[in-house]
Amino acid sequence: MTKKLIDLSHEVEHGMITYKGLPAPIICDFLSREDSRKLYAEGTEFNIGKIEMVANTGTYVDSPFHRFADGIDLSELPLESLADLESTVVHAQSYGRAITARAFKDVNVKGKAVLIHTDWTRHWRTDQYFEGHPFLTRDAAEYLAGSGAAFVGIDTYNIDDTTDGTRPAHTILLGNRIPICEHMCGLENLPDSGFRFHAAPVKVKAFGTFPVRAYAVLDK
Repeated sequence: MTKKLIDLSHEVEHGMITYKGLPAPIICDFLSREDSRKLYAEGTEFNIGKIEMVANTGTYVDSPFHRFADGIDLSELPLESLADLESTVVHAQSYGRAITARAFKDVNVKGKAVLIHTDWTRHWRTDQYFEGHPFLTRDAAEYLAGSGAAFVGIDTYNIDDTTDGTRPAHTILLGNRIPICEHMCGLENLPDSGFRFHAAPVKVKAFGTFPVRAYAVLDK
C-alpha cells in the first residue's frame, strides 16, 4: 500500500523567533567548504555546520523534565510515546481561545496522539503569533490525561495560557508522562483519524525540550 507523508514542522532558520523573549538560533559554518578543501584530496570538500539555539526553537517536544526536576528527560522518553502513534485531529477553531474539555468529549483519545488544530499557524513569523493564542484549559488537560491520551500536540504559541504562571496543561500532561508538541503546522492537511504520527527528538540526557521533525503517515 502506498504511503503519504505530511510534514507538520516549521523550518528552523537563522535569526527566527519562536518564542518571544528567547534568542533566535545562530546557524553558521564550523568548517566551511572552502576551508575543508585544505584537508582533503583535490575536488573533495565537506561542510560541518554549527547551530547555537535554545531548546524551545521551531516545532519541539517537551518531556516531563521540562516541567519537573525529577521527570524523565528526552533520553528516557520511550520511543513508543513518540513514534508510530495512532492519532486523531481535533479541530478547535470554534471553541475560542480557551479550549475546554468539551472539545474532546466525542473523540476517542485513549492511546492516541491528539493533535489540536486551531489554525494559529497562519500567524507564524508575525507579531500576532505571540498575542492572544488559543490554549488548553485545566479541565481539558485533566480530561486528556484521564482519558489516556498518549501524546498531545498543538499548532499555537503555547499549549497553556501564558498569563497563567501555574501552566496547568504542562503540569498535568507532563505530570502524567504525556509528551507535548508545540508550534506545529500543517494540521489542516490531515484527516480526522486513520493515520500514524511521529515526533522523536534527539536523545539528549538531562534535557527537557528539543526540536523535532514531526510528521504523519497516511495510507493513500
